[in-house]
Amino acid sequence: MTSATEPETPATRRPAATPRLIATDLDGTLLRDDQTVSDRTVAALAAAEEAGIEVFFVTGRPARWMDVVRDHVHGHGLAICANGAVVADLHDGGRFIEVRPLAEAAALAIVRALRAAAPGTSFAIERTSGIHYEPEYPPFRSEPGAPIASAEELLDGADGPGAPIIKLLAFHPDIAPDAFLERARTTAGEHGSFTRSSPTALLEISGPGVSKASTLALWCERRGIASEEVVAFGDMPNDLEMLAWAGTSYAMANAHPEVLAATTYRTAANTEDGVALVIEQILHGLPRP
Repeated sequence: MTSATEPETPATRRPAATPRLIATDLDGTLLRDDQTVSDRTVAALAAAEEAGIEVFFVTGRPARWMDVVRDHVHGHGLAICANGAVVADLHDGGRFIEVRPLAEAAALAIVRALRAAAPGTSFAIERTSGIHYEPEYPPFRSEPGAPIASAEELLDGADGPGAPIIKLLAFHPDIAPDAFLERARTTAGEHGSFTRSSPTALLEISGPGVSKASTLALWCERRGIASEEVVAFGDMPNDLEMLAWAGTSYAMANAHPEVLAATTYRTAANTEDGVALVIEQILHGLPRP
């Protein structure tokens, strides 16, 4: 694919003539499969900011995993991390500007419910202070010094409340990813917001009402930016609400089927600089100074 394309269904939204903000997911969207940002994408992001269009990275990653794009946040320096649970200032070492936590009691209720509904589930707890996980939980990245214990022990509050929980993670080695998500939502959806962004059966659980979309909407409201002035990009179920909220949304060619079905527009895959391609087209259409 060499250009942004539309599906055969009729378009219900047209791109804003002059968008004010670009919101993009990272993994599977802006980043290539080797976790790098291409030179073309770096140039497109810088050009958008130069044209007065803010760029927000909106990701499921914790703030400490943002080194790959830290140098490409211009102007404001802010990124929405952990699926909306945290807004971090990447110009200030990832300092938390805002935290929307998951309550300890809710996290414990979710753990107990999933233990019963999906035996074999293992858990990790992402706090503002770092990650804590169970011995059975597969470490997807090396986290030296991370506390290891059962989720119940990590959440018992014997030593008083811990640092705020920004995300509870639940992994199952055998259940299909989408089936695991559906089972978890049915079992414990009243206690939190459930989503997924991994190709494995790894669920990401935030506080009720916390999502990429809700946090992006809050920050846009504070800037006086309407949803119609936002262009968003994503590829996985944790992007769905953001893509639905934004005035113009693009699914990557490599996106999850639910994302492809829910968005009006398509662009090239993350390995083919799909985000940069659309940004270039937007900038090409802007009035010349």
